[in-house]
Amino acid sequence: MYNDIFSLTIDTFFKLAMADKYAGVKKEYQSRAGGLNEKGRAYFKRTQGANLKPPVTSNQAKKSPSDANRRKSFCARMGGMKSDHNIDCRNNPDKAICKALNRWDC
Repeated sequence: MYNDIFSLTIDTFFKLAMADKYAGVKKEYQSRAGGLNEKGRAYFKRTQGANLKPPVTSNQAKKSPSDANRRKSFCARMGGMKSDHNIDCRNNPDKAICKALNRWDC
């Protein structure tokens, strides 16, 4: 693709050099239902200091008002993205947005 390294721009060079680092989340950290599993949340907390919380289901939201607000906010945000991108979850249940909405009981 690139014949010699000197013909690359600096941006392209760094994108190629860092491609492995930012290739995406490893499968071992992903949940089949969508999003990160417990091991993935622990990995990002350890490496980046992130405080990622698990999804809130409707049953959990009934027990805690703060969880209910978090769920309501997430469902509104992702529901808006679904309509913005014209995604129909009945036809494409494997889309990331559909998996997220399903996992959060939206």
